[in-house]
Order: sequence, then C-alpha cells, then structure tokens
Amino acid sequence: MREVVAGAVISNGLLLLAQRSYPPEVAGLWELPGGKVEEGETRARALERELAEELGVDVVAGEQIGVGVPLKADLVLVALLATVVGGNPEPTEHTAVRWVGAGALRQMAADGELVPADAVWLEDLAELLT
Repeated sequence: MREVVAGAVISNGLLLLAQRSYPPEVAGLWELPGGKVEEGETRARALERELAEELGVDVVAGEQIGVGVPLKADLVLVALLATVVGGNPEPTEHTAVRWVGAGALRQMAADGELVPADAVWLEDLAELLT
C-alpha cells in the first residue's frame, strides 16, 4: 500500500490550506498540502520534505489526525499535524495559500471548496482549531 501524507499545519488557531492548480478535477479546490511517501521514507519525513519543496517552509510533523482515506486501490491519504519551525509558506506548486479558522473551514467544506478526501477530516480539524 502506497501512502500520501497531508499536513495539518496549525498556527495561532488557524489552519494552512493550499489551492490546487492540477489535476483538472480538483484544480481550484483547497487542500492540506503534502505529497507521496517515497520508498524507505517515514510519513513524518515525507511531509517535512514535501512542505519544504512545495511551500518553502520547515515543519516538524506530529501525530496522525483521523483515519486514513483510500484514494485508489493501492493508495491511502494520511493526515499528520505539523508545526512550522522556519519560513513563511509561499505557493510554488499551488495557486495560492491561506490560513483559515474553524468557521471558515466549515464554510469552505459546505461550499464544496475543499478536496473531497480532506473533507473527511473536517470535524477532527475544526476541533483542533477551537
């Protein structure tokens, strides 16, 4: 089973979201940033590497949030808490980034602005923000 990690980067009661630029079916939607876990890599290390590459931030990955979300038969998405320890997030592979509170996150989910896989963690994330 291959894994993709998503980072729940929380700072001052706000969650970092990144806007997808591709593929077409999710372009324009907002997600927890992250990426694929490479061979021999831990989930934590993969998330730290991906956020450095995609957003230019240094993070420390923490515990898993919620359940793993199956994406395909051989691929599962796992969310990890993450704390920024250096840098300011800048979108290099995304269209934009933004920080949202629990209310805005719930509204975005209600409006269909979150990628469907990440919406599974809505209540887990909202609880962490309040």
